[in-house]
Amino acid sequence: MHLLGNIISRLYQESNAGFDTTKFVYSTSIRSHRPGPCIIALAALATALLISACRPAPTEAPPTATAAPSDTPPPTVTLTTTPEPTATATATPTASPTATVTPTPTVSPTPTISPTPTFDFPDVEVQMQAFCRYGPGTAYLPAGDLYEGDHGLVWNRNPSGTWLWVRFDKLHYACWVAASVTEIEGDVFTVAAYFPPLPKSTLYGPPGNVQASRNGDQVTVTWNRVPMTEDDDRGYLIQARLCQNGFLFDTAVHTNDTSYTFVDQQDCKGDSSGKLYTVEKHGYTDWVAVPWPD
Repeated sequence: MHLLGNIISRLYQESNAGFDTTKFVYSTSIRSHRPGPCIIALAALATALLISACRPAPTEAPPTATAAPSDTPPPTVTLTTTPEPTATATATPTASPTATVTPTPTVSPTPTISPTPTFDFPDVEVQMQAFCRYGPGTAYLPAGDLYEGDHGLVWNRNPSGTWLWVRFDKLHYACWVAASVTEIEGDVFTVAAYFPPLPKSTLYGPPGNVQASRNGDQVTVTWNRVPMTEDDDRGYLIQARLCQNGFLFDTAVHTNDTSYTFVDQQDCKGDSSGKLYTVEKHGYTDWVAVPWPD
């Protein structure tokens, strides 16, 4: 306000400078005096200043402190990852069984193994031309031809040792030969008595209507003829167990007829019997039992 008064006073003096007060004559009429233009401007200015002074002063916000720029670069922030401790699995110890103390065995000397002796089959050498047959007797079909000097090993025999089952060097199978036509090296009774099966033929059937009748010590067996070709026909074979002189023995007979008579006594403890076959050049049919009479 003091500044405002000084400004107004200064303006008033400058506006009245050069005004001659002695020549100022008040007029009796108010209309005769008009304020000068300076006075009017001065009054307007004073009014504006007065209004501004009466308004409340605005509240100034406190100045914000601004950080002075610095030449030092800002520190670099490095993120460091701290590893977390990893849980380590710890194996639970297993209780070990307590070892049992075993007494050390006494070492025994190893016995010496003696070699097993190899069986030495008897040897035969043919002394004359003969047949090697499918069975132990001349009633059986020939299985091969034998000549002087043929060599073989005796594999088996018949109970009496009169016929030998021999594997000859020149044949790929064994067959029967009469001991009487060979020279034997070794003991034939060291091999077992054995009767292998006969070679089987299916071209024809066994005989039919087989009958047997007794007349004292004679037994006659009969049957029906089996039709065969002339080339195949080899007749019939009968394997019989007979009683003679109080003993049972086995025999085989061949015939081309349809009947055969045997001598069979009745004073043996066992039973007599017979089997009948049809024979063709390749082998034997199934056998038929002979109904042997008492």
